[in-house]
Amino acid sequence: MKQTDHAKMVFLIRRRSGVSRDELIMHWFKNHMPAVIDSNRVAQDQNRRGASKYIAQLFENESESQPPWDGVAQLWYREPLPPMNQAAGTNPSDTFQQKAEPYWNWATKEYVVRDGSERLSIDPLTLNESYPSTRSGFLRLNYLVGVKPNIDYEEFYKHWLNVHVPNVESHLDGAGGFRYVVSHSIYRDSAPYAGMAELYFENSAGARKFQSNIQPDGMERWIDASRTHVMRGNTEMVGIP
Repeated sequence: MKQTDHAKMVFLIRRRSGVSRDELIMHWFKNHMPAVIDSNRVAQDQNRRGASKYIAQLFENESESQPPWDGVAQLWYREPLPPMNQAAGTNPSDTFQQKAEPYWNWATKEYVVRDGSERLSIDPLTLNESYPSTRSGFLRLNYLVGVKPNIDYEEFYKHWLNVHVPNVESHLDGAGGFRYVVSHSIYRDSAPYAGMAELYFENSAGARKFQSNIQPDGMERWIDASRTHVMRGNTEMVGIP
């Protein structure tokens, strides 16, 4: 397990009432991602704070007409950005922000348990602008972990990394799991969740097998099931690889 040397900033995205998921994603890819790519490239070139990587994960929970979230943007910076005073998109700057509910930043510390990056490699586009691009061919589970009030976070995170992570990893090989990442909240008071786990499988059958086989290991002492969400996805949009 390796801790990433950059802070991962997470932005949970949900469409506004009356907006379809497809409509949200089309404007995300066409109108929002290019602007985010450009602004961060310029910042990097000018030695200002800019993201070195930008990935958007899409969620597909067919059983819910209005799932908790439609996707999540992830951007990696050298240092965590402070919590926002006002949600992004409160005053929309593009059509995507007109279609999405205003969203907040969530600073996390990332641990890569199982890399699997070779399965997620992507080549720049050749018939259009190189990025944004897309990748698929996997089934991803995002566990957004809510916790009970007044917990000891240090104890909880220690258990997550030292007990729960080995438990999860022991079930990945038999289920075709090839990537496993855990992110813990930095600014806990303002965070929407205590953390997030991302598990990648070869296919949906493997993900179902994993979920059937995994056994409790004590995480339930801290987790609030009513505030925890498990999101599924099989497509990602790549802005800055």
